[in-house]
Amino acid sequence: MSQQKYLCIQRSQGGQCEPPSPAQMEQMFAKFNAWKEKFKDNILDMGGKLEPSGAVVKSDSVIDGPFVEVKEIIGGYMLIQANNIEQAMQVVKESPGVAMPGSSVEIRPIAMP
Repeated sequence: MSQQKYLCIQRSQGGQCEPPSPAQMEQMFAKFNAWKEKFKDNILDMGGKLEPSGAVVKSDSVIDGPFVEVKEIIGGYMLIQANNIEQAMQVVKESPGVAMPGSSVEIRPIAMP
């Protein structure tokens, strides 16, 4: 049985927060690297952080972003593969990024032809 692919969309609350100290950064990287190693067979593309600017394209217009009225900001994405949504949720749940205050990850199965 082939595994299902999932798009994971990282969301966070808008606003500024204190930057972490060098020691906190070291701890965060250690947790992140351990998580990445544990789920290396599930992570297809780590994706990346999204820039705060962008555009929405419609058939008759283009609207520049960012969209400050949005309470949640989409900050990044990644692609994973899993046997089912429950396994995908476990991969994401153990991600250090989901533990950040105000952070969440939307998981969407990618339709396969």
